[in-house]
Amino acid sequence: MDQVERIAWLRSQTSLGALSEETIQAIVAAIQVETIPANRRLVREDTLPTALYILKSGQLESYRTQKTSLANAIGLLPGAVIHLKEMLLDQPVEQTVITLTDVELWSIPREQFIVLTQAHPEISQTLSRQLATELNQISFQLTFERDRQIALRPYLVPKVKRGIIGSSRYAVRLRQEIKKAAADHQSVLIFGEPGLGKDNIAALIHFGSRCRQEPMIKLNCETLQVSGAELFGRDGGKPGLLEWLGTGTLLLNNVQDLPPELKEKLVVLLETGNYTPISREGDPEPAVRRCQARIVMNSEKILPYLEKKNRVKHLIKVPPLRVRKSDITAQVAYYLGLFCRSRGLPKPKVTPEALRRLQGYDFPGNLTELEGLIERAVVQAEGAAELTEEVFWSVSTKLRRFRLNLLNVNPKLRQFLRSPWYPDRINYGFTLSVFAGVVAVLIWGPQSRDRNVALNFFWAWWWPLILIAFPFVGRLWCAVCPFMIYGEVTQKLSLWLLPRKLRPWPRQQAEKWGGWFLFGLFALILLWEELWDLENTAYLSACLLLLITAGAIVFSLLFERRFWCRYLCPIGGMNGLFAKLAVTELRAQQGICSATCTTYQCYKGGPQKGEGQETGGCPLYSHPAQLQENKDCVLCMTCLKACPHRSVELNLRPPGIELWTTHTPTRAEVALLFLLFGVVLLHRLPEIEQQFGWHLHLDQFGFHTGAAILALLVPIAIALPTYALIRLVQKMQQPLSAVKPRAFIDLAYGYLPLVLGANLAHYLRLGLTEAGRVLPVTFATLGWQGGANLPIAVVDPAVLAFLQGVTLIFSVWCSIVLTQKIARQSFWTLLPQHGASFAIGSLYWKVIVGW
Repeated sequence: MDQVERIAWLRSQTSLGALSEETIQAIVAAIQVETIPANRRLVREDTLPTALYILKSGQLESYRTQKTSLANAIGLLPGAVIHLKEMLLDQPVEQTVITLTDVELWSIPREQFIVLTQAHPEISQTLSRQLATELNQISFQLTFERDRQIALRPYLVPKVKRGIIGSSRYAVRLRQEIKKAAADHQSVLIFGEPGLGKDNIAALIHFGSRCRQEPMIKLNCETLQVSGAELFGRDGGKPGLLEWLGTGTLLLNNVQDLPPELKEKLVVLLETGNYTPISREGDPEPAVRRCQARIVMNSEKILPYLEKKNRVKHLIKVPPLRVRKSDITAQVAYYLGLFCRSRGLPKPKVTPEALRRLQGYDFPGNLTELEGLIERAVVQAEGAAELTEEVFWSVSTKLRRFRLNLLNVNPKLRQFLRSPWYPDRINYGFTLSVFAGVVAVLIWGPQSRDRNVALNFFWAWWWPLILIAFPFVGRLWCAVCPFMIYGEVTQKLSLWLLPRKLRPWPRQQAEKWGGWFLFGLFALILLWEELWDLENTAYLSACLLLLITAGAIVFSLLFERRFWCRYLCPIGGMNGLFAKLAVTELRAQQGICSATCTTYQCYKGGPQKGEGQETGGCPLYSHPAQLQENKDCVLCMTCLKACPHRSVELNLRPPGIELWTTHTPTRAEVALLFLLFGVVLLHRLPEIEQQFGWHLHLDQFGFHTGAAILALLVPIAIALPTYALIRLVQKMQQPLSAVKPRAFIDLAYGYLPLVLGANLAHYLRLGLTEAGRVLPVTFATLGWQGGANLPIAVVDPAVLAFLQGVTLIFSVWCSIVLTQKIARQSFWTLLPQHGASFAIGSLYWKVIVGW
């Protein structure tokens, strides 16, 4: 290429074309031609340039090294003039330049270029003009960007909150759909229930696309102006958000709430990519403008007007959390780590039982509800090394129907239950000493029931009254139970004498084996009662009471709070079982607890706060807002005293409603149920001999023991074949029925009213024939004369038989109704169990009432 061709090329291809003929000829005369192969460094950043370069052919790349991110590389094409500014201002180069291909460079060495600029000042003047032009352009861009940031700032989405967590097929498919939508710049509609993070999915699409450097804004459709001026702008006036956005992403949040006046404009925007600014009335129609932004919408409802005719290019349906149960473990771990890092807390473990509880819940609030539930659990656990199922609870309004809060109906009841009298003064001022007196009378007093008032009170008063109380007040006896009072006294004294930290509860082992320990202990106690005639032997009855008290004391010395009451006490297990039938319950308003409570003093204990009193927390480690069953509440009212928000309720409810709503059956509890079912036959062995004409040889210990064990097994021996018959009927109906068969441990609770009624009918004999003899028995206990002349209250045998019969009939009817409620199946499908209830009821009628 000769000199003339070089001059022509410089004028047409480079920024030096504006120079005079004389100056450009001087530049051409100084040019040296160099050929440099690919992948060579031409110059390094922060060094003085050795020459002015003009790229004739090939391709270069310039970049500056970044310490915290990748370098932003710029490609240089033929015609680029390199280092002109640095040479004129005698500055180091700002960027490293490398060759991407073999290149031909025209270079002017530094010394020659300095001579040229001195001889031709026009070169410096040209650079000044170029710099001034660039400065004006930059100033305009900065002003535009500043105005753009001001306009978009209220709506900006700065970053992605999280990715798609989980490995289920639903999570994998959702990631694939997000990746597909991010690959282009087409419109997207994200559909799903509330709480699924649909706006976060929109952010994943934007920040995963090639336009991630551009802004993303979020508009709530319910707040948009009806005219649409905020979005489309006004002709000749304020620009709209679409114009400011450029090639960024617009998220229309809850597009189902879009004003009807804007639906047609949105359809036009989606179909054509064009929009029309809003004009004033009477003005000519403004020119149509092109939208460069990506339109992303989310909705909680199906929107046919958007989905039809391919108006939306990508439709993403987000699956609810209830169908992604396999992802809950990963979700829990993520939210747990996120919350603990934000609070500077060690991350606790989640027990398998707690995970199973979460996986068994449907989460109507989806991810939002799960996140809030985990945050509450961490706060409630107060630094515990693991989170158990007790600290996970959720709002369930459907199960809160048919309730009447007795504390609101009768404010004086609230006042009494929050007073020092209940239960502390009753326990420590009355029960503590009375129990000691009862045990003393049992040990050192007369040994038969007709001469020992303590024995009379225990068997003729306590048993009938406690059985009558269960359907009304549940586990109320446990609030004033002497066994645990002595356990608490021992626990407090031991901590005073030997300060230490009591062991935390081994919850997993207790949940697994506690019920079976309780069942086994109760079975041994029942056999002891029958074989050694505890009902009529005072000192043995005292030993029974002391045995249970010893268990409470020992476990109170080892573990915090009332571990014995919750898991191991045989009387507590019976009370918890029958409390399921009660018409009262203690619960808390879950909405108030989740919205306003941050201390969880009802569960953990703490100092006085507002209306809340200082307490040591729930003795059973139950939160009233998470209670699902009456068995986990002893009605001590600690939570009522501690709550500063008036969230705790003492509700009147349909009897036994938890058994077909929130109840969780367990095998150990079903075993206890059938054990209590057989108690009546166990204690009526003499009547069985008489009614059926059998000779059981009850005077011989071995035969008596065998007969006692067989008596305890009779109810389960009837119930199991009955269930097998039900399954046979269900298999015959299965092609015609879509109802899932219920397990045996579910249906077994249908017998519970009959178990309670049979025991009550049995103990009515003692209550109505011996409780009224308390005055003469008291005189006999004290050794006073004249007791035989004191008044007594004894019912006629016919009245007793009538009351026992009515109790059994009513119990059978209640068992049939309860079985129907639990199973939710047809009467004829469950007819075998109804027949079994009737047969067992008839058996108890013959044994108890006779015919």
